[in-house]
Amino acid sequence: MTLAACVVAPDQQHYAGGVVMVAPPAPRVETIGEPPTPGVVWLNGYWGWVGDRYEWTAGHWEAGRPGRHWVAHQWVRQGDGWRMKPGHWERG
Repeated sequence: MTLAACVVAPDQQHYAGGVVMVAPPAPRVETIGEPPTPGVVWLNGYWGWVGDRYEWTAGHWEAGRPGRHWVAHQWVRQGDGWRMKPGHWERG
C-alpha cells in the first residue's frame, strides 16, 4: 500500500509522508474457523490508512507458499506517529 498524500486540518495533522499521526485502533476479533482446503494459511485482517481514516481489511485464507511463512501487517511507532509495515511472505 502506498500513501502519497497529506491531509492537514487546522491544529490537526493526521498524515505526513507515510507516518500517520493517529494511533491505530485495536485489531478486530475475527472468527477463523476451519481451513476450507488443505494447504491454505489464514492472513489476519488489519487496519489500513485510507484517505483520512483507518479502514479495516478483513482477514482471509490464502494458499501457503512452500518454505515461507506469513508475517502480518504491523503498525510501528515512529517519532510522534505510526508507520505501517506491510504483511509479507518470508523465508523460513
